[in-house]
Amino acid sequence: MADNTFDIVSEVDMQEVRNAATQAEKEIATRYDLKRVNAKLRIEGEALELEAEDEFTVGQARDVLESRLVKRGVHLKSVRRGKVEPASGGRMRQQLTFQQGIPIDTARKIVAEIKRAKLKVQAAIQSDTVRVSGKSRDDLQKVIALVKEMDLDVPLSFTNYRS
Repeated sequence: MADNTFDIVSEVDMQEVRNAATQAEKEIATRYDLKRVNAKLRIEGEALELEAEDEFTVGQARDVLESRLVKRGVHLKSVRRGKVEPASGGRMRQQLTFQQGIPIDTARKIVAEIKRAKLKVQAAIQSDTVRVSGKSRDDLQKVIALVKEMDLDVPLSFTNYRS
């Protein structure tokens, strides 16, 4: 009997991020309180950069962006915020990046939790994903439920199910 497998992954749809950033950019440009302080949002490859006159305004622009990301289905756990740092002209700037893949420490936690559950499955770390395999589909369903209950710092999805 062939093994059933699936992958636990953490992916961010960068097209949705760009769409959300474009929408947020338009809102920031037209919103009265942000237009007055000349707040800006720039898309720089896989990262976003917020710039405004002060730290509070950077936070307001970030809130606009995060609301757009949520509406577009991008989980906020995948957003990595840089420090708010000084920019030229007495302005402040913050870099936002997006976590692609499961960090190795988080992957180890997932594998350890699966082993602790003593189900008849094997979990293996494969670069930035965790592959779970086992003979019983019920055990794989239990693993999915177990991993969903874990409080991790990255959003997880379950893909590549094969039987």
